[in-house]
Amino acid sequence: MTNMSHPDDKEQNRTVDSTPIVDADPPVGDASRQTSVSGVGQIMRRWKRDDMLKKGSVVLRGAALLFSLLAFVITASNKHGDWKDFDKYEEYRYLLSIAILSTLYTAAQVARHSHEHYTGQRLFDQRITTTVGFVGDQVLSYLLISSASSAVPITNRMREQADNIFTDTSAAAISMAFLAFLTLAFSALFSGYKLSTQSYI
Repeated sequence: MTNMSHPDDKEQNRTVDSTPIVDADPPVGDASRQTSVSGVGQIMRRWKRDDMLKKGSVVLRGAALLFSLLAFVITASNKHGDWKDFDKYEEYRYLLSIAILSTLYTAAQVARHSHEHYTGQRLFDQRITTTVGFVGDQVLSYLLISSASSAVPITNRMREQADNIFTDTSAAAISMAFLAFLTLAFSALFSGYKLSTQSYI
C-alpha cells in the first residue's frame, strides 16, 4: 500500500524542522552571579556616597566654625572709645551672641565628627545625631543671617556719616557672619539628604 502525503504536510514539517530552538531562560548560575555583582555595586556606591557626605559635612561645619569664631572675635574686639563701642548698640550685641552660639554648636559638631573618626565609635544613635544636625544647621543658619541683616542698616548709616575703623570692623564681622550662614546652609542640605535617606527599620 502506497503512503501518499499531501504537499502541504511536507511543507509544514519542513517549516517546523527548520525553526531554531532557543532557550529563553538563562542559566541559573549566570543570573545569580549578575544579581550578586549588581548588589555589590550598589553597596559600594552607597558607601562612597555616604563617605562623601560625611567628609562634606565635616568640611562645611569646620568652615562655619572658623567664620563664626572670626565674627565673634572681631565683634568683641570692636571697642575704640566714645560711641565707637559695639556694646552700645543692640544690633551688634545680637550679632555677637549669635556668633557665640554658632561657634559653640559648630565646635561641638566638629568634635563629635573627630571622635567618631579616630575612635570608630558613635557618641549617640545615628538617627539622633542626623536629626539634631539637620535642625541645628537650619536654626543656626537662620539666626546668623538674621543677626547679620540686623547689623547692616546701622553700619551703613554710620559709614555715611563717618567711615572709620569701627565701621570697617563692623562690616568685617558682618561678612564673617554671612559666610558662616552660607556654610551652615549648605551643611543643612547635606543633613537633610542624610535624614531623608535614613533607615528607620
